[in-house]
Amino acid sequence: MNAEIITIGDELLIGQTVDTNSAWMGAEFSKMGISIARKTAVQDKANEIKTAISEALSRCNLLLVTGGLGPTKDDITKTTLCEFYGCGYRRDEAVVAHLEALFEARNRKLLDSNIGQADLPELCETLHNRVGTAPGMWFDVNGKVLVSMPGVPSEMMNIMIHEVIPRLKNRFQFPVIVHKTAVTVGIPESLLSKLLEDFESRLPAHIKLAYLPSLNMVKLRLSGRAENSNNLPDEMEKWFNELCHICRKHVLCREDEIPARYMTRKLIEKNLTYTLAESCTGGFIANQMIQEPGVSRIFKGSVICYANEIKISELGVDPQIIETLGAVSEPCAAAMAEGARKKFRTDIALSATGIAGPGGGTTEKKVGLIYIGLSTQNGTQVQKFHLFGNREQFMARACNAAMLMLKDCLEREF
Repeated sequence: MNAEIITIGDELLIGQTVDTNSAWMGAEFSKMGISIARKTAVQDKANEIKTAISEALSRCNLLLVTGGLGPTKDDITKTTLCEFYGCGYRRDEAVVAHLEALFEARNRKLLDSNIGQADLPELCETLHNRVGTAPGMWFDVNGKVLVSMPGVPSEMMNIMIHEVIPRLKNRFQFPVIVHKTAVTVGIPESLLSKLLEDFESRLPAHIKLAYLPSLNMVKLRLSGRAENSNNLPDEMEKWFNELCHICRKHVLCREDEIPARYMTRKLIEKNLTYTLAESCTGGFIANQMIQEPGVSRIFKGSVICYANEIKISELGVDPQIIETLGAVSEPCAAAMAEGARKKFRTDIALSATGIAGPGGGTTEKKVGLIYIGLSTQNGTQVQKFHLFGNREQFMARACNAAMLMLKDCLEREF
């Protein structure tokens, strides 16, 4: 089944707001066997909206529309939908009650413009918005379903999960879809493809492999599709195990997860304390790792030692290392990791020292060079990497490289 998405709002077209809604809906629909065939962004103009809707409904049976449902004059989606379907309004008293309770809880006055959000097109079913003021709308006319939702991501997601997806499952029949994802780090897409060439050639027609490259990371998504679920899960597990075995040196995790959060979760599960000493990454790795709930139990703190004097005074790095070999060197990375682990008395310490660019490189030490250290009570190791991209990309790649080192350490020592 194919579907289309229309996003409404001038802010999307001038780059003021990034459309994350479409990406989220696409991911959710792929789990159900719904393919997003097209995405269209339009201005807050009635004629543009009606033209886009008419064209989309001529091609698909399911249309998702987001944006333009607020209480202000520039929010014209609801009025435009009434014009498109040639219907009037009805007041939904359940929405009124929800608005009254919501505004009372927020200690705010309920204005007429807010009450007006309970006036909905006569032809639609109300989609309850549990976390906001603008309800969604479900139109099912001439075999075509149009769903209109607020553009605020949290509100759209809530309506999708609690209202839209259950209705879609009742309204349409979908094939069984199984996705399994492995996250690889430190190997480019082209080399992975070469490694998996024979594997891909043996895949049955109903199972596909997709490569999703990112910063020093490639997600391998295996997708299976069948009319019933009798054998598909077991079949997918067999192929996925083989995939992960072929790429075993590069697989960080066997699920669709952010590397830093996944590895932090593993540290929490093992009750292993950690710290970081970051120079060129400026605290980026620490920031990524503290996104995981429960991290406070194992994260003692870290040192951002951008200046050499801080490496020396706070981490005990020997000044001779910096004077003779430089701060961007294997011995310095090792000393930073060892110093941080001893300072914070943790099980594990990671360090990063390098040249993020765009300046600062030399013939011997080019921009993108980074040494990542990892220290435990059993010893310290350092790996050298040559990364690329702007400063933000450099830091993200460094973080992913550090997580693969951490994963290997946990498997080896803990």
